[in-house]
Amino acid sequence: MQSKYYYLMLLLFLFSGCQALKTNADPYRSEANIPIREHSVQSVLWQQHSGEYKALCHQAFNLARFQLDEILLQSNGEGKPLAVITDIDETLINNSPYNAKMIATDEEYSKEGWIAWGLLEEATAVPGALEFLKYAESRGVQVFYISNRYVVQDKETKANLKKLGFPFIDEQHFLLREKTSGKEERRQIVSKENKVIMLLGDNLSDFAEVFEDKSTNERNEIVETLKDKFGTEFIVLPNPMYGDWETDGIYEGNYNWTPAQKDSIRKAKLISY
Repeated sequence: MQSKYYYLMLLLFLFSGCQALKTNADPYRSEANIPIREHSVQSVLWQQHSGEYKALCHQAFNLARFQLDEILLQSNGEGKPLAVITDIDETLINNSPYNAKMIATDEEYSKEGWIAWGLLEEATAVPGALEFLKYAESRGVQVFYISNRYVVQDKETKANLKKLGFPFIDEQHFLLREKTSGKEERRQIVSKENKVIMLLGDNLSDFAEVFEDKSTNERNEIVETLKDKFGTEFIVLPNPMYGDWETDGIYEGNYNWTPAQKDSIRKAKLISY
């Protein structure tokens, strides 16, 4: 009886070992074992709770104000009116509650969910954003909003920004997404009548077309070639929750990966020792 018990335990051990080897050999884990948004918990917590997030935002806008003053000192008041171009989401307003909701419901981003969040008009101001744009207005500098929010979100987006006190909330200064997510055409529209002295954003494609649809290595290489523009012409806000760094970089521009495949890709791209 004892030998039969021993033999049974040995078979169970060998079977479990084979299963472990099979799992380790499989590049993708079972879909049922992958919480869709669990990987983003830390980034959302950081944005919502860390003093470091707030400090980086204030640092960005303090630097923007310093650069604005320097530009105004050198300006002779002639030529085109001066203007600042800014992104909206995660640059001026904080949408982390939407990302937290995706974690709570374990759902991926959807256009419908994003629009539903916008309808609430509950996004709060990014630390330092309102103060800087109101200061720019007080110095005679126009502010243009170039955002990839959908045109159908125009009304509630303006209402949310007005509620917070942001300036220049009108048709002339508002350019939402109509045909494409690329922003260069809209930047050129602003540049025709204005001298753009500064761009604000949380995504590299908020600053220049050269960053669009690029791999991680390409994005990093381009940053090096344009490094003198950061902190002078380009003011970057922190956003660890989402962006081209993830979609075009980590996931290589493929929007069809399954949750299990995404999980494997994220782990494979970690740099360890």
